[in-house]
Amino acid sequence: MGHREELLDGAAQCLYEKGFGRTTARDVVAASGTNLASIGYHFGSKDALLTEALLTATAGWGEELDKALAEPDATTTEDPQSRVEDTWSRVIGLFASQRRLWATHVEALAQADRLPELRESLVAAQREAREGLALTFHTLPDDPEAADRRVHVLGAVYQALLTGVMVQWLLDPDTAPTGVDVAEGLRAMADERAAALA
Repeated sequence: MGHREELLDGAAQCLYEKGFGRTTARDVVAASGTNLASIGYHFGSKDALLTEALLTATAGWGEELDKALAEPDATTTEDPQSRVEDTWSRVIGLFASQRRLWATHVEALAQADRLPELRESLVAAQREAREGLALTFHTLPDDPEAADRRVHVLGAVYQALLTGVMVQWLLDPDTAPTGVDVAEGLRAMADERAAALA
């Protein structure tokens, strides 16, 4: 393993243990067994290194999320309500298993205003996530312009739901919504909307 990879591993360890804002360059050097000059040589700055380490970690979680969203339970595929419950239960299970990663991610969001590189990376990841979420739950219209609009709107709503549930799990897992709660809430909103339009 070269210094670059060692730095990324050390930075990831520091992110989990100390968080984005409290990690110093010396912390990363100690965790990676490298030297301060390596950070500048390979990444330009400590913040750029931490950003890449965070994005690498969240990309791995993104792959797990893709799997969770794509694995319908064979016993419930005929019932849309059960599919939604099962899907959100799998997603929530990821929050529980990756709690430290998501605490770090929330902290990084707070750093984005002062770190343009981090902000740009998070914005790009957000746009990609929106598209993935919209395509997971909906069939898009054939018209490209209408499909783009649908991806933007639906993806943004699902991402808001995903982020909101994740933050609730970080703060208070005992009262955070379950997959059943999310499905029931979505169903209640849809039913009320349908009744209002009838």
